[in-house]
Amino acid sequence: MTTMESLIGLVNRIQRACTVLGDYGGDGALPTLWEALPSVAVVGGQSSGKSSVLESIVGRDFLPRGSGIVTRRPLVLQLHKTDEGQVEYAEFLHLPRRRFTDFAVVRKEIQDETDRMTGKSKQISPIPIHLSIYSPKVVNLTLIDLPGLTKVAVEGQPETIVEDIENMVRSYVEKPNSIILAISPANQDIATSDAIKLAREVDPSGERTFGVLTKLDLMDKGTDALDVLEGRSYRLQHPWVGIVNRSQADINKNVDMMAARRRERDYFESSPDYGHLASKMGSEYLANLLSRHLESVIKARIPSITSLINKSIDELEVEMNHLGRPIAVDAGAQLYTILELCRAFDRIFKEHLDGGRPGGDKIYGVFDNQLPAALRKLPFDRHLSIQNVKKVVSEADGYQPHLIAPEQGYRRLIESSLNYFRGPAEASVDAVHFVLKELVRKSIGETQELKRFPTLQSELAAASFEALERFREDGRKTALRLVDMEASYLTVDFFRKLPQEVEKGGNPQASTVDRYTDGHFRRIASNVSSYITMVSDTLRNTIPKAVVYCQVREAKRSLLNYFYTQVGKKEGKQLVLLLDEDPALMERRAQCAKRLELYKSARDEIDSVSWAR
Repeated sequence: MTTMESLIGLVNRIQRACTVLGDYGGDGALPTLWEALPSVAVVGGQSSGKSSVLESIVGRDFLPRGSGIVTRRPLVLQLHKTDEGQVEYAEFLHLPRRRFTDFAVVRKEIQDETDRMTGKSKQISPIPIHLSIYSPKVVNLTLIDLPGLTKVAVEGQPETIVEDIENMVRSYVEKPNSIILAISPANQDIATSDAIKLAREVDPSGERTFGVLTKLDLMDKGTDALDVLEGRSYRLQHPWVGIVNRSQADINKNVDMMAARRRERDYFESSPDYGHLASKMGSEYLANLLSRHLESVIKARIPSITSLINKSIDELEVEMNHLGRPIAVDAGAQLYTILELCRAFDRIFKEHLDGGRPGGDKIYGVFDNQLPAALRKLPFDRHLSIQNVKKVVSEADGYQPHLIAPEQGYRRLIESSLNYFRGPAEASVDAVHFVLKELVRKSIGETQELKRFPTLQSELAAASFEALERFREDGRKTALRLVDMEASYLTVDFFRKLPQEVEKGGNPQASTVDRYTDGHFRRIASNVSSYITMVSDTLRNTIPKAVVYCQVREAKRSLLNYFYTQVGKKEGKQLVLLLDEDPALMERRAQCAKRLELYKSARDEIDSVSWAR
């Protein structure tokens, strides 16, 4: 195999692999490998002879024929040159591992696959059909047969069909690595050629455009196309090539393509008009011309293609590391993987609590804002109103009013007031619990290694929430116990230090009367309020200690202890269930691995192919 065949064959193989992986038609951010490789887009108006040119290059009759729009989907045709004596065959991407040796069946499959996408209508679709042909009679090429350009919509077509076809064709030919094969019939004025008009817009210098004149044998007698073929009517950077298509009679008689090629050669060699150009005319010359041009383009693009491949390999390897490697089948290795994943989650969870990541500060917010605000909102003003104090003291006295100080009334007022502290205590426990739960969710989401395993994520979350519920219950009991402790034993020194009531003028009767006035009950309310304020200040400091000790501290120390115990008891099949990856992620990793293999193989092949300098 020559250097040229090696290079172009390599490009064909890479494009074929890209096609199988769907690695073509990039989003514009970074060109895909497919877009970086050159290919030939075949452009022409309807009935310009595109199909005949393609069949002449292939040497096989395999394309659907008819009137109007026959090519209704792009056909990506990859030609692979094989050794002499090998059987010719074709393969479709949508029918992998099925070989077609009857090219009449290939033609029918192209038609059927078109109909499967567009229906038996005159609609078009931008979704390409991919066909590979392996034959010793072809040169290594990638050709893209595009729908024929048209000027008007016919019955059964949408009004936008003209614009739709042009936009589709333009999307292929405007790519800088696209070689334009502009097909124009010789029996029409070149100035009206749809293909040349479009090629001029996207390639004004003509560097990427090859002009082809078809139907030279159908020109009116006494006329010729020499002005075009010799570049006087419209000059391109590359020479024009004339083609003589098979006649409709030849097609109807199934004239062999090899015989048609011989007739084409005979036509040019014997033509008085084109005889001097015979060596540079015909479908065989066109195929070889395109191959030679592809070789030069590939040589020029090798450095940029290699650079793109290396950059893509680096990006794919980063993504593979991000996605993680496949899981081991050994139970011990699986258990180790699970524990490592748990430790990674636990580390991130602790970072949130300790300030390495945001979120732990919300717990301090509970103690510094929510708890004080809740304590301030307690209804002590209503509870210690004159009316309520009178009521409580009177009920505590029973049928015998107090003689000096209403101790039982004091106790009842204090105990009922302290009962209000249970609400803020429980609310603080719950608020911290919800912060911890949210940090668990956030930590699971931030543990990149866990993203592969939705089942393990769910199990970890469930085990963490279960542990947090236990910690919350301990915190609730401890916080309420602090409140109950305040109610169970009052601070006597507080009351001993209160100023004693002074009897007016030393008159006991006046003092006795005072004990049943509003001023007396107001002093009781004030004393109780002062005591409650003291207790409130104490609880404001001790409730956070209880919450942190029972909930935050335990979450840091033993959040997954019970889970570790349970995982250690699981057998191989149960461990596999925990490491059941997200199918979408598995598919993504498989595709990434295939692309990585493709790019590395392409790099190795490019490095191994030598060419003449």
